[in-house]
Amino acid sequence: MKLLRRQFLRLAAGAVALPAVSRIARAQPYPTRPVRLIVGFPPGGGFDIPARLIGQSVSERLGQQFVIENRPGAAGNIATEAAVHAPADGYTLLMVGTSNWINATLYERLPFDFIRDIAPVAGVSRESCVMVVHPSVPARTVPEFITYAQANPGQLNMASGGIGSAQHVAGELFKMMAGVKMAHVPYRGAGPALTDLLGGQVQVMFPGMSSSIEYIKTGKLRPLAVTTATREKVLPEIPTVGEFLPGYEAVQLYGIGAPRNTPTEVIEKLNREINAALADPNLKARFAELGSAPMPMPSAEFGKYIAAEVEKWGKVVRAANIKVE
Repeated sequence: MKLLRRQFLRLAAGAVALPAVSRIARAQPYPTRPVRLIVGFPPGGGFDIPARLIGQSVSERLGQQFVIENRPGAAGNIATEAAVHAPADGYTLLMVGTSNWINATLYERLPFDFIRDIAPVAGVSRESCVMVVHPSVPARTVPEFITYAQANPGQLNMASGGIGSAQHVAGELFKMMAGVKMAHVPYRGAGPALTDLLGGQVQVMFPGMSSSIEYIKTGKLRPLAVTTATREKVLPEIPTVGEFLPGYEAVQLYGIGAPRNTPTEVIEKLNREINAALADPNLKARFAELGSAPMPMPSAEFGKYIAAEVEKWGKVVRAANIKVE
């Protein structure tokens, strides 16, 4: 009888202790283990470079590794779906950007709703695209390129990181405004597209500045224009497309999202740490070298920004009648 009583008391004491143990577990500071940052495009492309830069910086600030996981395919939709179905615990994040805003209109039957299913965490960077050509193309200015393309309709191949990618939409906008015909060649990411552009298999592309600046500096690619409204400090001698086609503008934006229902306190902490990292002079200098600019903002403001971008690029997709094959 005394044995049964002692067992009962031990069980009762354990039951009383459980809530305290649970509270201690919940109170553990985030993160306590590595964080996965999913990138929907191959290494070396526009999404990948800012992901690695911010991932390394935040890793150092939080004392936990941010592991970059490249999951290319379907213009980033494969990666987005993986993030949507991941546990909403802050240990799976998604690198988001212009392709995601475009996809919201481009794909009619996505298994997710980007704005509903991905919570905005923080903006990371904003960068210009660059209209670059292989050195074999006999054009050194935008007007010369337009003249050459008009004289050879459909003979020039325009590479992009995939149907509906930021590079594709920037190129389609150029085609419409310049009145030229070029064959679109989609790849599984900007990295592979740039590889073929360097090899001369394709002749023109509108990649992000960060993924193309080194090839421009070494003369492997010839820049004709940047796609921002004003000239870029990193390439001050290169004109804007808008100087020849008034009203033309296309930029690439990158940020971080998380699965819906990720705890608010986790999102707020990530936002603070990312914004603090973006204020670091060393990281700002690295972005500047790549022709990018940090884009810090509160998570709620980033969410409003995404909604506005989805609406803007949706109009372009419909006007250009861009369809997935």
